[in-house]
Amino acid sequence: MKPFTMPPPPQSLDVLRKLVRRARMDIWLVLHPQTLLRSAGVRFGLIYAGLFTISALALSAFLWWSTAGLLDRQTESAINADAQGLVERAQDGPLPLIETIQDRLAANIDDDAIYLLADPVHRPVAGNLEQWPRAITDDVEWSEIPIDRAGIRGLARIRQIPLPQGYHLLVGRDVRARAQLRRILADALVWAPPIVVALGTAGALLVRGLFRITIADVAATAAAFSRGDMTRRVRVTGLGDEFDRLAEEINDMLDRIAQLMDGVRQVSNAIAHDLRTPITRARARLEDAANHARDEADLRAAIERAQSDLDGIVAVFQALLRIAEIEAGARRSAFARVDLGPLLFDLAELYTAAAEEREQALDADIPPILPAFGDRDMLQQAVANLLDNALKFSPPGSTIRLAGRSAGRMVEIVVADQGPGIPAQDRSRATERFYRGETARSTPGSGLGLSLVQAVATLHGGGLRLEDNKPGLRAVITLPALTVAHTRPVRS
Repeated sequence: MKPFTMPPPPQSLDVLRKLVRRARMDIWLVLHPQTLLRSAGVRFGLIYAGLFTISALALSAFLWWSTAGLLDRQTESAINADAQGLVERAQDGPLPLIETIQDRLAANIDDDAIYLLADPVHRPVAGNLEQWPRAITDDVEWSEIPIDRAGIRGLARIRQIPLPQGYHLLVGRDVRARAQLRRILADALVWAPPIVVALGTAGALLVRGLFRITIADVAATAAAFSRGDMTRRVRVTGLGDEFDRLAEEINDMLDRIAQLMDGVRQVSNAIAHDLRTPITRARARLEDAANHARDEADLRAAIERAQSDLDGIVAVFQALLRIAEIEAGARRSAFARVDLGPLLFDLAELYTAAAEEREQALDADIPPILPAFGDRDMLQQAVANLLDNALKFSPPGSTIRLAGRSAGRMVEIVVADQGPGIPAQDRSRATERFYRGETARSTPGSGLGLSLVQAVATLHGGGLRLEDNKPGLRAVITLPALTVAHTRPVRS
């Protein structure tokens, strides 16, 4: 009887399937070089391998120049300095030169100096070489030859110098140890290219793997998001590198898309809920007039009431289209220099009369000049919406305040009332379309006023801030102040 074995868990099967698919993809890329080069990870890996190889070879060349080359230059410099002194001494005749050579050999602690003074027929006169090297002829100045010195085989770097009266002088250094070092460096440089290629290939594969892991996470997040999983986000490692910044930007974009999708759902639900009442009311009035109207006057009155309800519906849709147009930035081409001082003064005069009719007061604190950059009509409509709300929600005997001021690089427009205000927990949602708080459900309106103000402020590069006025609501529109760039003419 066969022993019972548990089947592998589904997660293990998924991992195994992914590994198999990845292996098939790698085999496909190897068998199809053109497809392989289309891979961004492969291209980055090849670029890394090429840069690594060039850098390693350049470093090897520098090491050769700075070690073996430096030793050769130091040797030749020492030989030249030594030869110059002996040539100057030779001006006094052979005997002083012979004494100088013997003194230098006696003082040579490293035993690497080579001297040979020969007569016109190349017979040794003084020095530590037993005979004139055959490889050195009269027409050769520098030579590197093997030598026998005191029964020891060595390698010498020698300079030949002709002297007066037909004498010949050899000055050199034993470079056997340096030659061994140069040979070791040469062997290392011979093995360097294959090692560099191997390390570059390993690094390229590592870069390609890391690149694939990062891109795979982004691709998987995008695929899951497109399938409807609005909660999926790109993983952030916390290293703060370019990939983390890219992931944060993508996540911000996905947050914005999810917010817009949620807003679309909320708008759809709000339209269905808020517009159902006026449409049903208009239909009921027309139906009632059709069934119970006694004369033409009743029919006309019913039609006028239904027309008023339908006008309210049209106004709602116009406001929605207006907000959509503003959020799309279609009106940014009409931006120009605008002085908010006269604009706010005109609104203050207009709403002062409206406030007096409602037994309210409007207090204006507006500077004579308040330059900004934007669309005058949109800014006027945004401030008018805030004043409409302030008048609508403030009780009789209250004071509404309209103020404008410059705050550094920003311009602020403040509308403050003494109404019920908005609770702190609801202020973040107050600018959503069709959102109406508990205190506003009994008042007329569609819940689009603050949404339009928010859209206008955002389009101008600013924002809308809702604060507690204690009591009431304090709405602050922030706009960028007029700069030199805004005053420059725009080329068409």
